[in-house]
Amino acid sequence: MNEVRGRRLLDGVLDGWDRSNQALLNLLRLVPADCLDARAQTGSPTIAEMFTHLHHERMVSVLENVPECAGPVPEREWNPEPNPDRIAAMLTESAATVRRAVESRIQADGGLDRDFRHPVQLLQFLLFHEGYHHGQIKLALKAAGRTPADDDVGPLIWDVWRAR
Repeated sequence: MNEVRGRRLLDGVLDGWDRSNQALLNLLRLVPADCLDARAQTGSPTIAEMFTHLHHERMVSVLENVPECAGPVPEREWNPEPNPDRIAAMLTESAATVRRAVESRIQADGGLDRDFRHPVQLLQFLLFHEGYHHGQIKLALKAAGRTPADDDVGPLIWDVWRAR
């Protein structure tokens, strides 16, 4: 593959990562402030804990696989952070950290230190993991009787992915 095609491919992959993070931030903004402590069922993590877990997983994954790009890993993995702005800042920080890590290893034509055969697989793993929790968050909202309206979800989640 020539350099121009390779760069276009990398740009497309990283754009997908950016869109995924934007959809996640939009989901966070759909959560009513009084529902951050909602759970899908008794014993399940709260919505806030799931969002902070995603940030933690991103930061740990970079530390373990691309340590030169790592940032601080939160001490608490399932943090019941009550402030949605703080959660959004965490997710923005960790999304940028993951993006830099993957891009740096691809540009260096290098692999990862611990997991996965290719740096793009780190993104794929995180996308899969975050999609799982995205569904759990929506289930927790449903269990709390606060299911977001399809008219709100469509533009803020699905249209982010479909935009050209």
